[in-house]
Amino acid sequence: MTAPLLQLSGVTAFYGAIQALRGVDLVVNEGEIVTLIGANGAGKSTLMMTVCGNPRARSGEIIYDGHDITRLPTHLIMRRQIAQAPEGRRIFGRMTVYENLLMGAEVSGNREKDTSLEQVFTLFPRLQERMAQRGGTLSGGEQQMLAIGRALMARPRLLLLDEPSLGLAPLVVRQIFGAIRDLNRATGLTVLLVEQNAFQALRLAHRGYVLVNGAITMAGTGAELLARPEIKAAYLEGGGH
Repeated sequence: MTAPLLQLSGVTAFYGAIQALRGVDLVVNEGEIVTLIGANGAGKSTLMMTVCGNPRARSGEIIYDGHDITRLPTHLIMRRQIAQAPEGRRIFGRMTVYENLLMGAEVSGNREKDTSLEQVFTLFPRLQERMAQRGGTLSGGEQQMLAIGRALMARPRLLLLDEPSLGLAPLVVRQIFGAIRDLNRATGLTVLLVEQNAFQALRLAHRGYVLVNGAITMAGTGAELLARPEIKAAYLEGGGH
């Protein structure tokens, strides 16, 4: 059995007086793609940010690669081969695609930049074509590719992907999810994916969790959750296929 790379036990988190996470238990094993689905405002992005130390977990513990990172500052957490492609992409609009990618390598101290660039360009050939273009002039899909590519330049063991399909056309969503699947199969990269597009996310993921009002209400393989009538009713009816 593969060992857990990331494990949350009884994690709670607050924004001021508002409780955003309520005793969350979640496991991501080495080499898995695990998705967290739920309605807007369920606490999905908060959970991902809590793993990164902002907000800090109020109680419970977060274990990564056998080490307790619950109280570590964010910059030390991110140096442990964890990379994030945040919601809203947050690329540097005035920098070129190439400069954006190099920033990802600089943050982690990656000295094998050329190898990493080759991997990113194999995954997203469009980025190589746009290498000298400013990030802010790219399409939404290209910006998402760049955000993921920048995260990959850190050579992570764990990639945190927050709403990668947000605002993108279905064809582009399929391209990006296909790239994530290829990357996982080729390199064994572990991925925690937060996503509102439940259908695409559960098709991609080995396992999934459902978050409702800050608490996990269901867990299972991607296929099991896709087959559950309550999942179909809440997240798949009408669509987004």
